[in-house]
Amino acid sequence: MFTPDESDNSAPTPDEGDGRGEHGGEQDRRSRALLRAGVATLILAAAIAAACIVMVPAGQADVITRFGNPVRVVTQPGLAWKLPAPFESAIPVDLRLRTTATGLQDVGLSDGIRVLVQAYAAWQVPDDPQQLLQFLRSVRNQPDEAARQLRSFMNASLHITSSDFALADVVNVDPGKVRLNAFEQQVRDQVAQRMLQVYGIQVRQVGIERMTLPDETLAATVARMSAERETVAAQVTREGLQKAAGIRADADRDARETVAQAREQASAIQANAEQAAATIYADAYKRDPSLYTTLRSLDTIGQLVGRNTSLILRTDAAPFRVLVDGPGAAGSVQSAASQAASGSGVTQGRAGRAPAPAAPQSGAHARLAARGAAQP
Repeated sequence: MFTPDESDNSAPTPDEGDGRGEHGGEQDRRSRALLRAGVATLILAAAIAAACIVMVPAGQADVITRFGNPVRVVTQPGLAWKLPAPFESAIPVDLRLRTTATGLQDVGLSDGIRVLVQAYAAWQVPDDPQQLLQFLRSVRNQPDEAARQLRSFMNASLHITSSDFALADVVNVDPGKVRLNAFEQQVRDQVAQRMLQVYGIQVRQVGIERMTLPDETLAATVARMSAERETVAAQVTREGLQKAAGIRADADRDARETVAQAREQASAIQANAEQAAATIYADAYKRDPSLYTTLRSLDTIGQLVGRNTSLILRTDAAPFRVLVDGPGAAGSVQSAASQAASGSGVTQGRAGRAPAPAAPQSGAHARLAARGAAQP
């Protein structure tokens, strides 16, 4: 603890305290002034840098003008430098792709048909400095004005180009006959060169967005197409009928030839069969004339008499005589042999030969003889 004397001795005198306060306040004032000057300098430098820096984004170009006159063009994205205003200023130009459409235009084709055509165009300002300056001078950096001028050129080009194409060249069911690409290319060639020279814009693509017919033209076109289709249908029908008649004629000819060949083959087969049958009959007669005569007579009776047939004949007449005389009768044998020889085409030379002795009657022959004797 300080004593009263020590505390009194340590306290500064009034003269010493006033000198130190004035010196410290002057230093504080100087420090604050220097700080304010530094801050102002930094702010001024930042303002000057901001006025000199130009930010160029992608899809945009800046034209640097000095007192209104273009001095250079910056097309690369990034930072660029210029003098602060009012010495130099930057004019941004949009380089992005844009589109515009003409609306429906009434144009005439080479075949006299009126159609309504709507075309579109894709365009942009190129990054070439000369074309950029031409764009600024011609339309004063107004894309809407450039699009309006482009539509005007396209309308005129549509009227000129359509006179070189017919309706079948732009609308056709056969893809090989459609020339729509040539139509679009011709319109683009006429528009692109003019727009690049006058307005400094580049036309990337021109296409037909819509195509239709007026009401009266549509009705006439549909009627003509219907008449053409009917003509084609009649021609196809006529060709079909001709082909059908030819096919039927060929089929009838082939059928007649086939039937003739079949009849010829049948006649040959029948002749061979009759010849073979005659040979078999002759061989059978040689082996057993009596049995042959009996069987042939029964076959003849079976062919003449049916299930519901009633006949009144003499029994002594052939071939019924065999039923009365039996298989061993000489007369019946000779008569049946002559009939068999005449029916089979075989000439018999047995007239002067004595008849063969009668064979013993079997049970079947006895029953046939008894049945024949029972008849009246």
